[in-house]
Amino acid sequence: MPSKSRFLVILPAGWGQAMINKLVLATKNAGKAREFRELLQDLGVEIETLLDFPGFNLPPETGSTFVDNALFKARLTASMTGLPALGDDSGLEVDFLEGAPGVYSARFAGEPTDDRRNNAKLLQLMEGVPWERRTARFRCVLALVTEDGDTHLAEGTLEGLIATEPRGHQGFGYDPLFYLPEYDLTLAELGVEVKNKLSHRARAVKKMWPILRRLWPAK
Repeated sequence: MPSKSRFLVILPAGWGQAMINKLVLATKNAGKAREFRELLQDLGVEIETLLDFPGFNLPPETGSTFVDNALFKARLTASMTGLPALGDDSGLEVDFLEGAPGVYSARFAGEPTDDRRNNAKLLQLMEGVPWERRTARFRCVLALVTEDGDTHLAEGTLEGLIATEPRGHQGFGYDPLFYLPEYDLTLAELGVEVKNKLSHRARAVKKMWPILRRLWPAK
């Protein structure tokens, strides 16, 4: 029988790692950017957002899923900036509303987007709904596009209930209405430190972390 040849492939140092020590968040949402900066602070890279690129605006999202929108934002941002980009699409899924507002969470009450109007519309639709039917979840899908065009996805969710009135002044979006029974608090009452340990974005980042750390190894 012919002998089997064996080859040793030696990869260059740094193979699979990002060559640029920057990551662009594909958002101009100040609250979202602040949360991601907290979650990514141990990565050791310079975090930029689309606010650092005033001439570039993302077109309106047209995807029917969180994955579609996250990929759209990350790919376009990476293409326009030439930098690795992290796109996020997050939203609230209310079971009584058959998953709405979902991908339309930011625009639930129409344009321009406004957290207070979105919350008011949600409360109106949920008026009189019994507590046991107010179940909901936050969902976050992250899409990472590297400088080489490689794409990675991660998802995180957080289960809770829709409160009957806004509570708390921290956070943004639907945080004042998202009640966590185990804490007897809304996300807006929890505080940044606790929220960043259990939020849907925190859980998505945790799943993405091995990829991020491979690209930007600890020094």
